[in-house]
Amino acid sequence: MIEKMQKVSIVVLNREREEALKSLRKLGLVHLEPLEGSSEKLSAYKEALSNAVVSESILGEVKLPKEKGRKAVLTLSNENAVKLCAEIVQDADRKKQLLDEISADVAELDRFTLWGSVNVEDFAYLKEKGIALKLYEVPASKYLEIDESINTVLVNNDKKNVRFLLLGDERPANLLPEAFEVPFPRCSTVELEKEIEAYKKEIAKIEENKIEKAVYLSAIKDFKKKLEYDIEFENVNAGMGREDSKSDSSENGLAWIQGYVPELNMEEFKNFAKENDWAVAWQEPENPDEVPTKLKNNKIVSMIYPLTDFLGTVPGYAEYDISGWFLLFFTIFFGMIFGDGGYGLLVTAAFVIMTLVNVVKGKKVPALYPLAILLGVATAVWGMVTCTWFGLDVKYLPDWLVNLSIPQISNACKDQTWMPFWCDGTGVEGLTTDKFLMIWCFSLALVQLSVAHIKAIFRNIKSLKALGDFGSMIQLWGMLYVVLMMVVDGDIFNLGVVIGGIPVGMVCVGLVAVGFVLSFIFANYEGNIVESIMSSVKNIISVLLGVVNVFSDIVSYIRLWAVGLAGAAISQTVNEMAGPMLGHFIFFIFAIILLVFGHGLNMILNLLSVIVHGVRLNTLEFSTHLGMSWSGFKYEPFSEKAE
Repeated sequence: MIEKMQKVSIVVLNREREEALKSLRKLGLVHLEPLEGSSEKLSAYKEALSNAVVSESILGEVKLPKEKGRKAVLTLSNENAVKLCAEIVQDADRKKQLLDEISADVAELDRFTLWGSVNVEDFAYLKEKGIALKLYEVPASKYLEIDESINTVLVNNDKKNVRFLLLGDERPANLLPEAFEVPFPRCSTVELEKEIEAYKKEIAKIEENKIEKAVYLSAIKDFKKKLEYDIEFENVNAGMGREDSKSDSSENGLAWIQGYVPELNMEEFKNFAKENDWAVAWQEPENPDEVPTKLKNNKIVSMIYPLTDFLGTVPGYAEYDISGWFLLFFTIFFGMIFGDGGYGLLVTAAFVIMTLVNVVKGKKVPALYPLAILLGVATAVWGMVTCTWFGLDVKYLPDWLVNLSIPQISNACKDQTWMPFWCDGTGVEGLTTDKFLMIWCFSLALVQLSVAHIKAIFRNIKSLKALGDFGSMIQLWGMLYVVLMMVVDGDIFNLGVVIGGIPVGMVCVGLVAVGFVLSFIFANYEGNIVESIMSSVKNIISVLLGVVNVFSDIVSYIRLWAVGLAGAAISQTVNEMAGPMLGHFIFFIFAIILLVFGHGLNMILNLLSVIVHGVRLNTLEFSTHLGMSWSGFKYEPFSEKAE
């Protein structure tokens, strides 16, 4: 469930605000409203943090020699850490500058590769003596066409160009337009080469220093964490509201801050405020969009938290906590998409072993492990009922394992069909295992999306808007039959089906119609039916598309079958490739490598499919029918950080 929050305001004397914040942080209950502080100390902290982040990145690339690696666990004082990080960043900037200089010098040398050594000072000396020379190039075929009145000195030539010196300061008017002047280099080519060598030596020295400093990587990481902690505190300290916001001189003035406290912890908060002589006030939050979300569930439901934390999905304060439903359906979806009992047993065994290792070592078991074990068991169960074990052909499986499967969805019964009791068999082929799996997927859609609409009905139970939610739900129920008729088998699921005297097909179509009418009239109800109808009329295109969306949302669940089928096909292909090699001793090792690599890759692809498809059905289809936008943000109280 989503815990109720109280908005609290805390007022203290300005001179006591730092001590008050330290106490508030120690209490660890108040989620503070966003603040943007400004102070010299905060700016210094942020600059130091920026340098620490860059330093960590730079030193993280260094592979230390063994003898230095043993000394890599060193400590630094805060002052020395700031200085060291600044030096590392300065060296990195200098290295970048040197590389740019080398690049420029190399480009300059490349211009004069065919000219040979060029000394700018020699040309300047000659100019002082009245002999001005310019460097020129011209296409080889044009050199002989240069007017004889123009004084040139041939330097060298190749098949394409001729390089020559032109006597004089100005370009002669009758010089061929194809001839172009080559600007002198910044300095002599010999000096450029010396510069490059000097720059390279300086870079080498910087690299040596980087290796020497890399032993402090761990200390810099610790320093970075401390800076983040200090920045958080100083940002709040500098951002607090104050009577004299431009100066700290008014020590007897007031300072205040606002935030949110879980309602269940309000007594603890009030007692703490009383002990510290704070003035506090509290009230119900007025704007749900500004309130953080704190979820509280039992240990079983909480197993889904590692996934939702990874996805960053947080329900809004005024939305629903669907953690339990998320866990239930995600577990089913995971099992179906992974789809292989052998994979499930491997996942389960791996995480059980890792859990036991942590328990034996006295370490805390990561929150992900219980979830992974549950998902592994779900996969094993689905593999058992569908008779899918490492993609093996059924003929290689023992009979007792085959008998554990459910025939209608078992790989052992792929060639069989089943006739529904309402069909006489005339002109009907019956339902295959694939069609039964499709029906199972669509049934899951009906159950999950119905849960969403039932929750919406109870949310609006005191309003006629609940009729609109009910209409959407029965529209969903009727649409399921339409999906079965259009996607699974139109001969078996047809409009003329009668079961127990009830014309099921026609009733389902009627449910779609009635549901549409109820939704059209009451979906936008806010106290006035006429206004609700007019709102639907104004958005008639969206309303009509809503019917299509119901159809597509149900059909969307077929991805569970399709993706699982693709994974099974990959595992079977891997087995077929490795099978012939298993019969030869020489190739046996290669076959094992192929099997491990192939099935390992398939498991990775399945995991990606779960993230894409299994998560989507919960966070998009289900959430859309529930009216959730996942607009919330996590409750993160101002507190001391655990080391």
